[in-house]
Amino acid sequence: MMHMTFYWGKKVTLLFDSWRTDSWTSYGLTLLAVLIASVFYQYMEDRRLRFKALSRSKPSPPSDESPFFLLGYTGVGNRSSARFASAILFGINSAIGYMLMLAVMSYNWGVFIAVVVGLAIGYLFFRTGDEAVIIDNACACA
Repeated sequence: MMHMTFYWGKKVTLLFDSWRTDSWTSYGLTLLAVLIASVFYQYMEDRRLRFKALSRSKPSPPSDESPFFLLGYTGVGNRSSARFASAILFGINSAIGYMLMLAVMSYNWGVFIAVVVGLAIGYLFFRTGDEAVIIDNACACA
């Protein structure tokens, strides 16, 4: 039976019927996976915002060391591919964000804390830079 209020406990069904925890080991590994997914969400959001800012900036000559070189961004007259790549990153990040939201809707305190701590750690490591980045994401996990 699905809980409709927050509870403490090692028995959680997370996202799929096959992802059930029944021991402290499986519960701990599940919390670790959720924490890592939350950190990864913040990392992907940072990459997306940086890519968006780069695609709006003045074109520069292509470089093999650029992180966007592999995505096909040459910097010269290729803004449509940069917008397409930015849209792909937005879609991936939205999917991760909604999966985290559904994980929290398991109403398990451990899962909730793992998501919040993971988002905070990811924000600390990836999104607290000196440069100002405008956030245009309406998702609550942003």
